[in-house]
Amino acid sequence: MKNMKLVVMIEVAIMAAIALILDLLPSIPVFNTSISFAMVPIFIVAFRWGFKASTIAGFLWGLLQIVVGDLQALGFWQVILEYLFAFACIGFAGLFASSIQNALKTKQKGLAIGLIILAVVVGGFTRYIWHFIAGVTIWASYAPEGMSPFINSLIVNGGSYLGATILCSIVLVLLLISAPRIVLDRPSTGISRN
Repeated sequence: MKNMKLVVMIEVAIMAAIALILDLLPSIPVFNTSISFAMVPIFIVAFRWGFKASTIAGFLWGLLQIVVGDLQALGFWQVILEYLFAFACIGFAGLFASSIQNALKTKQKGLAIGLIILAVVVGGFTRYIWHFIAGVTIWASYAPEGMSPFINSLIVNGGSYLGATILCSIVLVLLLISAPRIVLDRPSTGISRN
């Protein structure tokens, strides 16, 4: 069991690093925001290992962004809210792990696709709700003149959420339907000492 936890934590660290690398690549600019598929590695952890592991992976990804300076920070609470809380909340997609794995094992393609999309919607929404709150509170003074911070945050963060959700859903459905082993082939007895 101890070896199994080590395997999970190694995967969590690797996938958080891959998410950071993907996030550093140019993303698709749309209006005042950008759309990226950098959440995909965290979703893979979610579908392989569930809520706890993917929450840790998301938290680690947010922490890595702080460490490498890939952030736009106005203050301490904004960093906590948008980089630690928000990214950790992607882990809510892990609540669907067993259902997705069962659908993939039993080759229920339609159900698997629906569950993958639902998990991405939930994980992405729980992340972007924190960005929305920060947009209304912390970033309020940056709203265009005459525009409500609520509307500005809804447009900027809502657009980013919708774009990222669509892009991540497409990538994950194509990936997992063609190669379900990505989430199904997990070590079950730990690491051999040989």
